[in-house]
Amino acid sequence: MSFFEIIDPAFGKFVLGNAPVKQIATGFDWVEGPVWFGDLNCLLFSDIPNNRIMRWIPGLGTSVFREPSNFSNGHTRDRQGRLVSCEHGGRRVTRTEYDGSITVVADHYQGKRLNSPNDVIVASDGAIWFTDPHYGIATDYEGYRSEQELPCNVYRVDPDGSMQAVLTDFNCPNGLAFSPDETKLYVADTGRMHGNDPQHIRVFNVGENWQLSGGEVFHAISPGCADGMRLDSDGNLWSSAADGVHCIAPDGHLMGKILVPETVSNLCFGGRGKHKLFMTATTSVYSISLNRSGAI
Repeated sequence: MSFFEIIDPAFGKFVLGNAPVKQIATGFDWVEGPVWFGDLNCLLFSDIPNNRIMRWIPGLGTSVFREPSNFSNGHTRDRQGRLVSCEHGGRRVTRTEYDGSITVVADHYQGKRLNSPNDVIVASDGAIWFTDPHYGIATDYEGYRSEQELPCNVYRVDPDGSMQAVLTDFNCPNGLAFSPDETKLYVADTGRMHGNDPQHIRVFNVGENWQLSGGEVFHAISPGCADGMRLDSDGNLWSSAADGVHCIAPDGHLMGKILVPETVSNLCFGGRGKHKLFMTATTSVYSISLNRSGAI
């Protein structure tokens, strides 16, 4: 069985012929938001419809980390190593402090409630960037059906707590990621629920004081669409897709695929050398070792 589809010969150097795609956890309803804690040797991820965050530890298996989780979706770590989470149920972004207490990073903008924060990253200056589509309030499956009060924007919360909508022309912004040198910001648009909107990844130039320009289409995933994505240390973008994970070169061309038997929602790099790719995929979590290292 082949776990790879090589399109650009250079992709053959990224994968290891004897490294399999492993199912490391299963039995969930819709998993998302993987984040690796190297200091604790564990992976956290969301089982959104079951309203819980799960923890997987190599050799020990899976346990519940937090329940209820306010229907948490995407997660990341800040520059101090704390967990930052997007909550559909709370319609907010939160930070878990060292003592386990929860700090609200953002839940309103200009006096209106956020929709359902989806994915989140932290820049080198400590600012928290997140997407806010409506998926968590469109049904009761991943949150609570509610009225939408704001457009589906991308926001930045600076270390001083000030917040602004930095991208306002998306149908439903979803996954987002910086290039390793933070000169590029990639944002996926997965379209409105039950709509026929374009689905693609856009790329923005990051200038002085984190100002964004550009925004052209970088790549359109097929089959499926880009949901979560991460970059490796050389600037290649790894995106979720209906048939697995696609590796896209910095110029936007498809290099190859990791084939996964379920629709992949999100991914992250982890392991001792950041060489292991963890993939949340519908009901299960998968991993594979690569000849690549993830960017911070």
